[in-house]
Amino acid sequence: MSIPHTWRKEKGARIEGHRDLDLWKVQAPCIVATADGRYRLFYTGVGPAKPFADCQGYILSAVSDDGLSFVAEPGIRLQPDSATRHMSLRVLAPSVARINAGWRMYFEARGPADLPTSICSAVSPDLLDWTLEPGMRLSSAGGVGAPRYVSLPDGRGRLYCVESRYDAAGPGRGRRLSTPVVSAITRDGLTFMREPGIRLRDRESDLDSAGITAAEPVPGEPWVMYFSAWQDVPAGTVVPPHPSADPTARMSGSSANFAAASIAADMAGYRSRIFTARSSNGLDWVRDGLVIEGDGYGGIDLDAVHAEDMSLIKLPDGRWRMYYAACDTHGVWRIVSAISD
Repeated sequence: MSIPHTWRKEKGARIEGHRDLDLWKVQAPCIVATADGRYRLFYTGVGPAKPFADCQGYILSAVSDDGLSFVAEPGIRLQPDSATRHMSLRVLAPSVARINAGWRMYFEARGPADLPTSICSAVSPDLLDWTLEPGMRLSSAGGVGAPRYVSLPDGRGRLYCVESRYDAAGPGRGRRLSTPVVSAITRDGLTFMREPGIRLRDRESDLDSAGITAAEPVPGEPWVMYFSAWQDVPAGTVVPPHPSADPTARMSGSSANFAAASIAADMAGYRSRIFTARSSNGLDWVRDGLVIEGDGYGGIDLDAVHAEDMSLIKLPDGRWRMYYAACDTHGVWRIVSAISD
């Protein structure tokens, strides 16, 4: 399987906030081809119709006949559970895999900021109605997120994710030191065993000085990984606190909502871009370079400031389409796409 390194951005947005469920912010897409030849795009959204006051995001969906024009589907596919502490505030970054009885979705779950993020799962017979599976699929002391599931030729599965590593104070109180890509292996899709070592280290250059946010591997000869990383703010910049990192934050007010505070932090001088790496075995990765970036603060691109959290699909004509979260110079987040040349 040959994966391209040259991409052409496609005009316009695939998804942008336009209804009360996603008006404030959209991000973290996951694209799936359906049995009838259409495409379903899952994404994280938040808006004034959030299901409860402290909710910080949930998973929505939209469908398309051509992969370009999407129609939002009514309702929420998966939402946080205020009674389950580790996923009481936000669910995001879905990764959907085919299973015998239908589909399984892996996703990042967030509770209070002093509790590590974790990866959980839900199942569905039709990609619309999802039932949460008890417990966590993967956790760590600092937290794991942005899952990407890959089926292996021997029947097992591998889950790639980004792991947060903090100083001794830990999540919600300490300083995050790194966010490398790690992996875990499974035979049943439910019980995962961590694989030794790190798949891809972060903070290897100035362009990823604030860490990796997501990594999407595609098996082949060689394997190719697309990953997004953030560049830190210029020295001396005062960054407003991100609400997900504040253990005392309760974003229930109509004016001080989670999305507004989150976007203010996003736009403090950070940049994000999409890069590639390659591997012969899916475990040992070597960086290749930069593939997608916007034109920066003050630019006109829809991804001027941020391009991250990509999801890829192979098209019937042999090309590939990449969906990714994009933020323009005004702080508006959308889902956009690029196609391989």
